[in-house]
Amino acid sequence: MTACSSLPRVVVTGVGVVSPIGIGTDSFWKRLIAGSTGIDTLSAFSSAGLPSKLAAEVRDFDPLEHIYHRKFLKVMSRDIQLGVAGASMAMKDAGLSRGSVDPERLGVEFGAGHISTTPEELADAAQHLNDIAEGANVAQWAEDGLGQIAPLWLLKQLPNMPACHVAIEHDARGPNNTITSCESSALLALAEGVRAIERGAADAMIIGACSSYIHPLEIARLNLYESLSRGETPAEACRPFDLHRDGTVAGEGAAAFVIERYEHAVSRGATIYCEILGVGAGCDGRDPNNRSSGLGLARAIQSALRQSNLTPRDLGHINAHGKGTRRDDIAEARAYQTALGMVAESIPVTALKSYFGHFDAGAGAVELAGSLLAMRHGLLPMTLNYRTPDPMCPLNIVRGEPLKMTNGVALSVNRTRMGQSAAAVIRAI
Repeated sequence: MTACSSLPRVVVTGVGVVSPIGIGTDSFWKRLIAGSTGIDTLSAFSSAGLPSKLAAEVRDFDPLEHIYHRKFLKVMSRDIQLGVAGASMAMKDAGLSRGSVDPERLGVEFGAGHISTTPEELADAAQHLNDIAEGANVAQWAEDGLGQIAPLWLLKQLPNMPACHVAIEHDARGPNNTITSCESSALLALAEGVRAIERGAADAMIIGACSSYIHPLEIARLNLYESLSRGETPAEACRPFDLHRDGTVAGEGAAAFVIERYEHAVSRGATIYCEILGVGAGCDGRDPNNRSSGLGLARAIQSALRQSNLTPRDLGHINAHGKGTRRDDIAEARAYQTALGMVAESIPVTALKSYFGHFDAGAGAVELAGSLLAMRHGLLPMTLNYRTPDPMCPLNIVRGEPLKMTNGVALSVNRTRMGQSAAAVIRAI
């Protein structure tokens, strides 16, 4: 994306959310503005033996309430179900029914994370292999054992399936793509969706991301390499930018958005959330010093600002990545200082992972939904559990209570642990 007067304006007209603090925008916003956490003790399965026993789970989610083609549920993992449900909510919020947009001019760009299989799905095949392991010809397993695996088993794990199922749900025959860049996926999907509209390939795009860490294999994996909070009080576990933070919390969720060419939205009388002014990307690269300074994120922010023709002083708030780990929060704060200069210390910052934890691709989408709703309601949610400022993170963290907004321009950012970063500048209309 480049700042050019000849490019069409792109706006957001629909939002759908499935999160640990609420399903649907109304429920999500009420709990967000009330400061209600979605973090609790892991309940989906036993946490015995795990160093961290906390999680942010989506509760009371019934896919049958949101997914139209119910026959496909058998080949949808939980991640996919969350994403498809969010997309259907976004289309409904935008006032778009099937056929109201030319199918050839409606596309999908979706972010997805790592989707694990469940042990139960391979149990029969594993048992068969065990049965023939002693004294039998193991090669026989290729003939008999594979038959113990459901023919469509793999469809639940393919990361491109959220975008496929969303397109089937809404008969979207335009551009269709999947982004798998961990936490940065949602904003990168947004960038690709905007480009599709700018180049004239679509009038509207369904954008989003989904993921779930609430899975035995994922939780075990995260406990091996991620800095997870081991706090005993769930509501206080995730503390982005606080001096005493001790790690993030595993979660799950999804959010989706309908974006449209401005003239297309106006012509049908759509309610507009905001205009997308610029989306930038960057990466830390090889040098460890780049990673510790958040160089990739700084470059992404600078790119988004250039595209928007705005300066750091024009920003009304920052929707931070705010992972809640010592290393990541410090690198993020340094990126703001590099990209925004001294202004970085005065711009209000909210970190929404303090409500619903960290969950790969989907978290960035849910955070973006928080900013869009904040601009609609004129209130910026506070960051939970921020009590003691960290000198290494000199930021203006919104705490104690929501902040009344007077500036409708937001910067939303996300960054992976390997330094892939994305940033979006949006403006309320």
